[in-house]
Amino acid sequence: MIRLGLTGSIGMGKSTAASMFAELGVPVHSADEAVHRLYAGRAAPLVEALFPGTVKGGVVDRQALSARVLNDAAALKALEALVHPLVREEEATFLDAAREDGAPMALLDIPLLFETGHEGRLDAVVVVSAPSAVQRRRVLSRAGMSEEKFDAILQKQMPDEEKRARADFVVDTSGPFEATRRQIEAIHRALLDGKENKART
Repeated sequence: MIRLGLTGSIGMGKSTAASMFAELGVPVHSADEAVHRLYAGRAAPLVEALFPGTVKGGVVDRQALSARVLNDAAALKALEALVHPLVREEEATFLDAAREDGAPMALLDIPLLFETGHEGRLDAVVVVSAPSAVQRRRVLSRAGMSEEKFDAILQKQMPDEEKRARADFVVDTSGPFEATRRQIEAIHRALLDGKENKART
């Protein structure tokens, strides 16, 4: 089974790309969605112990937590040390299930894939990218987003240029959805054809 990673900086179109892979029948695991589940479940008491007052009604208040860690490198590191292993556990369970189901390919949508150094456990990595002006416009249109918050997030992410240089495939998401879809279909086809050719040799 091909283990495919999907990553890219904020506002570059990861969710759109992931949904297009899903439409092609590829099982998708989203690290962000896993964090949401964990924050409403087993991670909540652990986060509350680290950052008292950030859990309300048994669920982590993401805005309150973000305010606590955004400009505090030590606090962010402590949070990541808690959450990342839990997400890795969920990913492993997902991959095992996809393999048992006979899926030829499974996708891991991981925003901080390169930053956390986990690309080595994947067979290939797709990076979604768009010009910085397009990225900024998309992100600043989100509710609750500000220039200051956007710039702080960018500081913690690897530059887009470096991500593109390290990718096996780059998808330009700045055009129409259909243009993005064609790029993803081509990647999907190339990977499956490559697997089939290896099986024949």
